[in-house]
Amino acid sequence: YGDLATKLAVSAVRKVQRRDPVSGNYEVDFKRYAKVEKIPGGHIDECKVLDGVMFNKDITHQKMRRMIKNPRVLLLDCPLEYKKAESMLNVEIIDEQDWEKLMDMEEKWIQDVCEDIIRAKPDVVITEKGISDLAQHYFVKAGITAIRRIRKTDNNRIARATGATIVHRPDEIKETDIGTNAGLFQVQKIGDEYFTFIVECKEPKACSIILRGASKDTLNEIERNLHDAMNVARNIFNEPKVVYGGGSVEMAVSQMLVEKS
Repeated sequence: YGDLATKLAVSAVRKVQRRDPVSGNYEVDFKRYAKVEKIPGGHIDECKVLDGVMFNKDITHQKMRRMIKNPRVLLLDCPLEYKKAESMLNVEIIDEQDWEKLMDMEEKWIQDVCEDIIRAKPDVVITEKGISDLAQHYFVKAGITAIRRIRKTDNNRIARATGATIVHRPDEIKETDIGTNAGLFQVQKIGDEYFTFIVECKEPKACSIILRGASKDTLNEIERNLHDAMNVARNIFNEPKVVYGGGSVEMAVSQMLVEKS
């Protein structure tokens, strides 16, 4: 197990390290960009570092594709559903036509947002907020796979791994915002839950570490050891010097003092 933890730590630190163009030093922020995913079950030898990211989410509609090669990934942090009023809202409806007009306005807004997204031709749309049923319908017709309510931290890691830029408004999407560095998008069922994998990335600067083990206690122990190992690996990469332990420094100083006395 010691060799496995060492390989995992070195591989994860190598993937997330990035050289600062100003100072020339290596920046290794594995707390934000190397996330540990603990999945009970399986054997400890199945632990690995992905060349990409994974997160515990499933697609929003069953007719969407679960596997896409060389996907174009679009990341959003805005809702794809009609915005409800933050405070109390009163609407006076006199006849049936007014209600239909109100519903048409909501559908028209969602349709315009979806058209802005479809125009960019993404294969995968991932947003931190919700996606309405009508938006899912438009995405299925356009052959787009969508994932909703993802964490901000996961979105940042996907952006760093795929080369995408998180977009705040659908009408401001540019071609440069689309992430094209991923080689495979896939949704798999592990145990009782679905996990989304965005892997085979070209030079990913973020990664996920999958830990498998018999129980949660075993996984927690592995995670603690792995965290210590990654700290050591980061220090070695930043400053490749080692101070020997076991009292060797004190013995060397003592020997020199005896020789000088």
